[in-house]
Amino acid sequence: RIVNVPKRGLGDATVQMLHDHARKRRIPLFEAARAVVETDELKPKARGALRALVAQFDRWRAAREVTAHTELAEIVLDESGYTEMWQKDRSADAAGRLDNLKELVRSMEEFENLQGFLEHIALVMDRDGDAEDEAVSLMTLHSAKGLEFDNVFLPGWEEGLFPSQRTLDEQGRAGLEEERRLAHVGLTRARRRAKLYFATNRRIHGTWSTTIPSRFLDELPPASVEITESKGGTAWGGAGGYGPSRFDNVESFGSSYGTPGWQRAQARRGGRNGQGQGQARGGFEEAQSPFSGRGEFGGFSRNKRGPITIEGELVAKSTGTVSEFSLDDRVFHQKFGYGHVTKIDGNKPTIAFDKAGEKKVVDSFVERA
Repeated sequence: RIVNVPKRGLGDATVQMLHDHARKRRIPLFEAARAVVETDELKPKARGALRALVAQFDRWRAAREVTAHTELAEIVLDESGYTEMWQKDRSADAAGRLDNLKELVRSMEEFENLQGFLEHIALVMDRDGDAEDEAVSLMTLHSAKGLEFDNVFLPGWEEGLFPSQRTLDEQGRAGLEEERRLAHVGLTRARRRAKLYFATNRRIHGTWSTTIPSRFLDELPPASVEITESKGGTAWGGAGGYGPSRFDNVESFGSSYGTPGWQRAQARRGGRNGQGQGQARGGFEEAQSPFSGRGEFGGFSRNKRGPITIEGELVAKSTGTVSEFSLDDRVFHQKFGYGHVTKIDGNKPTIAFDKAGEKKVVDSFVERA
């Protein structure tokens, strides 16, 4: 398929000769090409073009041993002339093809080596072959690249989870943009409808955490969003530190605060956050579904809740750098909002946020209020 793409002057007659040569000698097509260029069976121009292609493959194979697979992909796309071919193309598809090539290289970055990437591609192709089966395909956002489905379900759209708090802490704005790009990848896998879910509380590493809906939900165009409320629940106090949310006025959401597992967890924790759990959790109903507290975008349903209290504890390693903040300083965090410093450990102060509870954060993400 690639022997004359981009065009190298190798027409159908040349390709047919290669196939005949390979079939007669029972050798791979590439080995047939290597043998043919040493004969006079082809015209000089075609023979020279085929010899150059064989030399390119030999060079790329040798480079595979000493070159990162992503860099090798860029070399192949450049030296083969494939990228240049689409850059010169003036058709409506050209821009999309170039974007696909960039996405191909970015996708390869998710794998340690070329073998891992090719194994992944083989699995995706097998899954495409079963596309007509009545089955649910489960995959990560990264592995979903290039695929499309009529209906797509995307759980976990919560601040701290998506976008990942670790990514925000370690990579800052660049990390946020990468998470936003992944959100776009997930949404655009849907041909007809994408359903986005988030939990009002989540058990992570044995600890219950109340969550804040992802900021990405508010970035979706309102005209394309359908909000479906679940039954029961209590109003809550807002979207969180990243700003007002279009969902602040939604009246009700189902919750799992009344479940036995939640109640046992709170009984063990006691009043650890300095407030009565009964008061903080009052008015919530027991969830009727394992997906309680979730929402759908088109349809997006979402749970409302009382004053936000995030009981999850972030484990952050401290550096030797001394924090610029002092005990009892009033501060503001983009995600968690306002609070005051209760403890300082290097550059990781512990802050009691007004709505998000006590959190240990990186001081570079906090400013004085």
